[in-house]
Amino acid sequence: EHEDTSLLLQPLFEGQNYGAAAEDGTQCPSVSVSRNNPAKRDCLVVAVLCFGNLVNFIDWFIVPGILLDIQKYFGLSDGKTGLLQTVFTLCYMLAAPIFGYLGDRYNRKIILGAGIFFWSGVTLGSSFITELHYRLFVLSRGLVGIGSASYSTIAPTIIADLFEEGKRTTVLSIFYIFIPVGSGCGYMLAAGVAKSTGDWHWAFRVTPCMGGLALLLLILLVPHKIQRKTAAHRALSISGMIGRADEKPDAHRTAKTTWCQDVGSLIKNCSFVCSSLGLTAMAFVTGALGMWMPLFLYRAQVVQGLVPPCLQDSCNSSNSLIFGGITIGAGIVGIIAGAEAARRLRKINNKADPLICASSMFISALCLYIALMVAQTNILSTFIFIAFGELFLSVNWAVVTDILLYVVTPRRQSTAIALQILVSHLLGDAGSPYLIGVISNAIQARNIPSLQWSFRSMQYSFVTCAFVGVFGGGFFLLTSFYVEEDRKEAQR
Repeated sequence: EHEDTSLLLQPLFEGQNYGAAAEDGTQCPSVSVSRNNPAKRDCLVVAVLCFGNLVNFIDWFIVPGILLDIQKYFGLSDGKTGLLQTVFTLCYMLAAPIFGYLGDRYNRKIILGAGIFFWSGVTLGSSFITELHYRLFVLSRGLVGIGSASYSTIAPTIIADLFEEGKRTTVLSIFYIFIPVGSGCGYMLAAGVAKSTGDWHWAFRVTPCMGGLALLLLILLVPHKIQRKTAAHRALSISGMIGRADEKPDAHRTAKTTWCQDVGSLIKNCSFVCSSLGLTAMAFVTGALGMWMPLFLYRAQVVQGLVPPCLQDSCNSSNSLIFGGITIGAGIVGIIAGAEAARRLRKINNKADPLICASSMFISALCLYIALMVAQTNILSTFIFIAFGELFLSVNWAVVTDILLYVVTPRRQSTAIALQILVSHLLGDAGSPYLIGVISNAIQARNIPSLQWSFRSMQYSFVTCAFVGVFGGGFFLLTSFYVEEDRKEAQR
């Protein structure tokens, strides 16, 4: 019966409207070729979503790429500097549940487009803020976080609808590759533009142009509505009855339960809860590294006498460029390796996904700890161990998302992703940049001000990340005890 239903729904699936086409059947001739070729259409949609994800994370990591310049421009301590990323992440995580609720009930394309337009406009406006208005600059970062939340919450659910489970991990891996790629490009773009123009403000005037292009591509190439392609869910409506050919696309996603009921169900899902806590540990570590690592490397080089202290308006940005390159390379290799390992090991162990995540977290924590300990004596070894630490962190991105998608029923996936974003950022990278900065300030306050203690204060505060990474591995181990049962429950 599933195959018969698939045949009935195929004409409907292929005849979906594109871009800004109206729901009454108005066609958009510019994408007619894609409409007649579902496979090509799906690839175009994924390409557009990946490009949007790239722009999203470039915007996210512009500030860390020129952190030393911003710190000098506004005259900030380590604690106040960390507050920039904390405000961004707090607004991001608080907005995520709202967009998850909207994404489960309203048109996702419109929400994505509005989010891109909003964060690009705010980023452009923030480039004109002067040194007398630091609070306004902090507020602008918070608003950018709100816009980014709309994208990170909803885009993965569109990909989940386009591909069956066998292909979904691979496609999600491609999508999540653009997290480290976008992060690394954010460092490199910010440092490169600041160096070439002599003014860090120009770094905030490049990505809005990229955001405008992403919005245009979204309008032209992404369907107005998406039909779930997974056979089991395509044939079943929410009530469990066989779907009819005249059902509207996206009908299965229209939630018939309240938000509180959805949250209550997710809290009882042990795999979802434990994997979300593991992801929280990942977010804590990546948030701290992403914000402070270029500055930590700079201070380590100053202590070793490799570079002089920065006393001019535009500081040396080589560490941001190198760290950006490491982030891109380690991210791509890690995500691909994680997806391939999951694909192979699932054939022999149904618990492979959480076990992969746990192992990679333990190894990453060890690599990061070694990197911190050798930073004062050997900067090359520090770069190498940081690269391995980031690589094993990146192994988990697509795998964790795929765990969520198969242990949570489809009608609650946007809400589940939103809650996962909320928890992981609330307890993870929302506080870790600020916490590292506050610990660093406290250590410096108890010692004589010097370049040596400026470095050591950051080194000691970073040790927190290694211990949090170990806790994250433990939560993924707990996930492995429940994942099989919760997966069966979601498939019922």
